Amino acid sequence: MSITKGGESFSGYNKPKRTPGHPKKSHAVLARSGGKPPKGKLIRFGEKGASTAGKPKAGESARMKAKRKSFKARHAKNIARGPLSAAYWANKVKW
Repeated sequence: MSITKGGESFSGYNKPKRTPGHPKKSHAVLARSGGKPPKGKLIRFGEKGASTAGKPKAGESARMKAKRKSFKARHAKNIARGPLSAAYWANKVKW
């Protein structure tokens, strides 16, 4: 199943992918909520070229831990909005 939206092809809903052709955002996802009727929209997120903390790693530096904690605290309200927000996907994929 391939879905096309905004000139991009997606393998399905809620499956983020990198967007090398987009000038500003590094990732995109075709997000879909479980409402009635289900709503879906194209969400672009993540600054291209930004060095994010990535997933937690064993032996991670204190600086990276602080960077991750700061991002999550700063965007907590928007992350809580759920899968139709860019902050939710940035938190899930990049942090």
